[in-house]
Amino acid sequence: MQGIRGAITVEKNDKNEIFLAVENLLNEMVSQNQIETEDIGAALFSATDDITAAFPAAAARKLGWEFVPLFDARQMEVEDSLEKCIRVLLLVNTEKKQQEIHHVYLEKAVCLRPDLTNK
Repeated sequence: MQGIRGAITVEKNDKNEIFLAVENLLNEMVSQNQIETEDIGAALFSATDDITAAFPAAAARKLGWEFVPLFDARQMEVEDSLEKCIRVLLLVNTEKKQQEIHHVYLEKAVCLRPDLTNK
């Protein structure tokens, strides 16, 4: 099992924008890592305090992740941290080594892990 990290930001606290962002992020994570939904053991989402219009996990359900255990949490509030940010950790059954995993950071979230996004 490996963990695959991802994050994305939204411009406004809007249900449709949140759903589109999460769908984009998850699709990119699955594509870049060549994984199937049935290989995902769990998906843990966190959102900053300024995201209240929708649960990020609900976007995964809309994608058809019917049997994947999903969990939403509030990201801890840290002074001067990135706003309107949704983070995800996928726990995936895979034979890949850690260095073969592609973590995905989109929009303003690229600043969270520039060491991974500039590869």
